[in-house]
Amino acid sequence: MQKKLITSLLLMGLGLVAKAQPNPRPTVVSPEVHPDNTVTFRLYAPTAREVKLNAQFEKAAVAMNKDERGVWSVKVGPVKPDMYPYAFQVDGLPVADPANSVIFPNEGFQNSLVEVTGSTPLVHTIQPVPHGTVAYRYYTSPELGIRPVVIYTPPGYESNTKASYPVLYLLHGTTDTEETWTKVGRANIILDNLIAQGKAIPMIIVMPYGRAYPVISKSSGSLRNWDNLQAFKKDFFNNLMPYIEQNYRTIKDKNSRAIAGFSGGGGTTLYFGLNNTDKFAYVCGFAPGMLKNEFDRNNETAFKNPELVNKNLKLFWIGVGKEDGLYGVNQEFMEVLNQKKIRYESLISDGGHTWMNCKLYLSTIVPKLFR
Repeated sequence: MQKKLITSLLLMGLGLVAKAQPNPRPTVVSPEVHPDNTVTFRLYAPTAREVKLNAQFEKAAVAMNKDERGVWSVKVGPVKPDMYPYAFQVDGLPVADPANSVIFPNEGFQNSLVEVTGSTPLVHTIQPVPHGTVAYRYYTSPELGIRPVVIYTPPGYESNTKASYPVLYLLHGTTDTEETWTKVGRANIILDNLIAQGKAIPMIIVMPYGRAYPVISKSSGSLRNWDNLQAFKKDFFNNLMPYIEQNYRTIKDKNSRAIAGFSGGGGTTLYFGLNNTDKFAYVCGFAPGMLKNEFDRNNETAFKNPELVNKNLKLFWIGVGKEDGLYGVNQEFMEVLNQKKIRYESLISDGGHTWMNCKLYLSTIVPKLFR
């Protein structure tokens, strides 16, 4: 009888404890991409007064609705298949999606990424083809210390140890990092797919960190800032390139080297490439950052000898979107190139200053390299 009484009291106590527990935090799935290319975004924020979705496929922030559990949600689309950055605006503050582990690597903001694949694989969609290797490496600069670099080696690099490869140096935008070209630009996946299709020569891609930090502060503006250009140029040619050519099986001549970059890294690309055509036969700017009053200074060597530039370069290429804030200055730069009779190819695309365009530009120029 006593045991039954104790058991009953224990069960009653557990019941009271269970009733006193607060409601558990709901499980949130976000983003949820649907078969029709619509996407549902969700955020658990029970005390927020207002939540909006900021996504690069929307022209303006989209209001989200709150349910009785404190979960805000909105369904948008259909969305054109691609890979897009997005964030939530919570009571006016930007917040990355805590339910999504795929983050946009950037030092100026933190966004999440959503991929809408659609029914047909895109050039940056992961496909069942041989895949190369993405490695995180470090080299040393006497002035800048330990420097990070991400390196892609093509399928077969490890097994075919007698083969040597051309190199594409690929530079990121101003507040991006050495990871952005793989995690957002999908450079490795684009190369895997184009190599498998026979549209690209197997190559090594070198993606360094482009800020000459700590010598140049992270608040110093664009990567094409003159002080950063000088410090990074010293590091690039004296430390990075020797490290790559000593540790990887590269073909060591200008016809087997290319340099390309986006935004501030695009301006750096033109500065390094056009003034060193003895080292690079391929120079490609993706919406390159520049100012009109810097044209002559930043291209002094190239502008002094346009004939040598035309002789040495197998490809000089510029891409920019019609809605890009850098469209106007790039048009002015191309007019100067025309006046100086420096040959180049260009692609004027739709859209703005986006990594969606970066993927387009990279997949456009890669088949042209090292032919």
